[in-house]
Amino acid sequence: MESIKSFLEFELLHIGDYVISAFAIVRILLIIIIVIILLWIIKKTLMRKNVIERLDTGTSFAIYQIIKYTVWVIAFALILETIGIKVTVLIAGSAALLVGIGLGLQQTFNDIISGMILLSERSIKIDDILEIDGDIVKIENIGLRTSKGLNRDQISIIIPNSLITTNKVINWSHQNKRNRFKINVGVAYGSDVDLVAKVLVESALEHKDVNQKDKVDVMLLDFADSSLNFQLLFYSEEIFRIERIKSDVRKIITRKFRENDIVIPFPQRDLHIKKD
Repeated sequence: MESIKSFLEFELLHIGDYVISAFAIVRILLIIIIVIILLWIIKKTLMRKNVIERLDTGTSFAIYQIIKYTVWVIAFALILETIGIKVTVLIAGSAALLVGIGLGLQQTFNDIISGMILLSERSIKIDDILEIDGDIVKIENIGLRTSKGLNRDQISIIIPNSLITTNKVINWSHQNKRNRFKINVGVAYGSDVDLVAKVLVESALEHKDVNQKDKVDVMLLDFADSSLNFQLLFYSEEIFRIERIKSDVRKIITRKFRENDIVIPFPQRDLHIKKD
């Protein structure tokens, strides 16, 4: 016992009034181990099946992130106290320095505050599909400063949290299952407009990912310079894959137009030459 006591009291580092002993190192290690075990238990508890049934995955993750950051802040304060640094004194003595750092890291702090807002409000959750700056992104992780998402090209995108909270962002996952999409197409003048509308509806109905078949609709939008412009309206639940679905429907339209002798025109001009 005496040898253990002497080992724990052994001074590893001595700087001014601060002394770091072996006992302090052991306490720091214990704090870190306890935090890791505690967070592991909390995560397992939140991700249990019966909890997920009451809270969706995104909400459980948001709660875990808030708890994790809070626990680590408390643990860091305890570690400082363990090595003899009073947290209150440190904050008071570093006020001027913190102001300078705050000005230099203003955007970083803005991102962090935005991350805390996202995690607490839960307006954005894991697996949500967002439209940011014209790009469709599926959220995979929400961090304190940045969030990570995957776009349609399977490219991982790092998004500053302030971009989500301060810009106009469309959250497609907040919609109901009736998400309506549009495909525009022009046909040559002289085409049978009723036949065109019928073919467009059939083209949408032919795709397996088009939902609410009775809601498919066609509108004659405009009399353009070289074409009659139509718009096909349909519903689909596959928001993240919608561009692929639109491409497939356009292929079906092209095939059916060819089968029904419906022509998609190209821009053209008539030139009239007057003779003197």
